[in-house]
Amino acid sequence: MRLRPPDNTLNERAIGWWRTQWLLLTAAPVLVPAVLGALIGPARPWLWWTAGILAVTGLACTAFFPRWWFRVHRWEVTDDAVYVRTGALRQEWRIAPMSRIQTVDTVRGPLEQAFGLATVTVTTASAKGAIRIEGLDHELAADLAERLTRITQATPGDAT
Repeated sequence: MRLRPPDNTLNERAIGWWRTQWLLLTAAPVLVPAVLGALIGPARPWLWWTAGILAVTGLACTAFFPRWWFRVHRWEVTDDAVYVRTGALRQEWRIAPMSRIQTVDTVRGPLEQAFGLATVTVTTASAKGAIRIEGLDHELAADLAERLTRITQATPGDAT
C-alpha cells in the first residue's frame, strides 16, 4: 500500500466542536484568577492581568487551531485499507490494512452529540494503537462502521 493523502475531509461542524472544547478548556484557567482577583484586593492587578493574558491566548487558540485542524485532518476508507492523516504541528499519516482491523467502534460524547458528530475508532493489531476518525457526521460514522465491519469480515486473515 502506498502512503498517500486521504481524500475525505471531516464534517465542517467539527470546527465548532473543537472551538467549544477550546472555550471550555480556557474558561477554568481564566475564571480562577479572575475570581481570586475580585476577592483579594492586594493581588487584584496581577491576578486580573493573568486572567486577561490567559483569556486572550485561549481566544486566539479558539479562533486559529480548529480551522487549521480542519484543513489538515483527512480520512478515507477503501476496500484495502483505512487511511488517516492527523496533527497540526506534527502530522501523522497512518494506514490500517483491512486484514489488521480487529474492532470498529463509534463513540459520541456529549459535545459531539450536541454538534451531531461522532468518532469512529478502528482498533488494529498494531503496537501504535487504534486509529481515530473524529468529527464525522453521526450518520456517516454509523454507515462507515457498518461498511468497515462488512469489509473486514470479507477480508481473509485473523487480524493479529
